[in-house]
Amino acid sequence: MYYVIKRQDTSPLTTFISFPVPKYIASKNNESVIFEFKKDGKPQRKWVKKSDIILLTDDKEFFIKTVKHFKEVEATQQKLIDAAQEQLNQCIETFTETMHSEIDEFSEIRDSSDVPCILKEL
Repeated sequence: MYYVIKRQDTSPLTTFISFPVPKYIASKNNESVIFEFKKDGKPQRKWVKKSDIILLTDDKEFFIKTVKHFKEVEATQQKLIDAAQEQLNQCIETFTETMHSEIDEFSEIRDSSDVPCILKEL
């Protein structure tokens, strides 16, 4: 069995995927590696650019150690993102409340004579 860690750039929060494969085909003259596996009992092939492959190994322990390390880094970064998202959400809430308050205050004085608003005439 071979173990693969592949760069995954489809989403900012998903940077890699890892999976086992029973067989691969590669050559020095080709920029891709072909991974062969079975899905629903049928043989499947997946071409992956060599530049997208972080690790291809038959050392399961090293593979697991590396994936674990990447997941730990990912978890740490996710905590930072979650904290930043919470702070952003709080800032957006404060912004919304402040703007609604300002708009409500203005709406109260809109009909006064010193505010040039055409709506008074409609």
